[in-house]
Amino acid sequence: MKTEKNILIAFVLNLAFSIFEFIGGTITNSVAIISDSIHDIGDSLSIGISYFLEKKSKKKPDDKYTYGYVRYSVVGSIITTLILIIGSVLVIYNAILRIFNPVKINYNGMIVFAILGVVVNFMAAYFTKDGDSLNQKSVNLHMLEDVLGWAVVLIGAIVMRFTNISIIDPILSILVALFILINTLKSFKLIIDLFLEKTPKGINISDIKQRLLNIENICDVHHLHVWSLDGYNNYATLHVVIKKNSKKIKQEIRDELKEHGINHVTIELEMQNEECSEADCEVKYDSKNVRHHHHH
Repeated sequence: MKTEKNILIAFVLNLAFSIFEFIGGTITNSVAIISDSIHDIGDSLSIGISYFLEKKSKKKPDDKYTYGYVRYSVVGSIITTLILIIGSVLVIYNAILRIFNPVKINYNGMIVFAILGVVVNFMAAYFTKDGDSLNQKSVNLHMLEDVLGWAVVLIGAIVMRFTNISIIDPILSILVALFILINTLKSFKLIIDLFLEKTPKGINISDIKQRLLNIENICDVHHLHVWSLDGYNNYATLHVVIKKNSKKIKQEIRDELKEHGINHVTIELEMQNEECSEADCEVKYDSKNVRHHHHH
């Protein structure tokens, strides 16, 4: 399991380093370094969580979890996301206090820590760069963000060293924290969408319906539900009213849905003269007035 070993290495590296840099931020009195360390702690936690939950989420479906364990990885991202949101809000709050009550900053120490930050995060990014799982791709993205964050701090530290304008430090840390916050809120929205069973991104329900109605012998499609477990595995259930049953009709429906990235499909077939057991389809989905003229 190359992926998992890499994730573990990155996790240990990152966590040890974040704690070290938090101490460094406290010693040098730099909120910019502290805000970067919070970013890194958040990232290393997310790596750790995704490492353990990645293992769990690969388990096959069983009687307890008939859909499998895929959503465990989503729970992992919720935890990380919350940590990062709280972390960045705290950083912004403290940085604003700093703007009003500036403190003496040890610029040389700050430069040293920032150089270390760039180097260590670059190494971690290098370790995680060729993962196959989605989780690992996002881990790698975090790492690159960390490298950038540290590069920004390094430049800021050098500028402050020569100009002695200490307000640059809290301003930098607010920028880093806002960057984290905006990205985190974006991913938080995606998670909420999943739990609200929102139609997955890139899937157009009315377009799919239209295409299904073009299949021979299909005269109506209703109760079409599409949802996703984790943002990658899409599921659909639907009722299809048919003129006559042919062996290939289900396969045609499956093939059509597969083209839209839906791989798990449950189909309920109804004959034209059958009343759909749920009356509300009559009203809501009566697109072709099919069920009112019974052709006997």
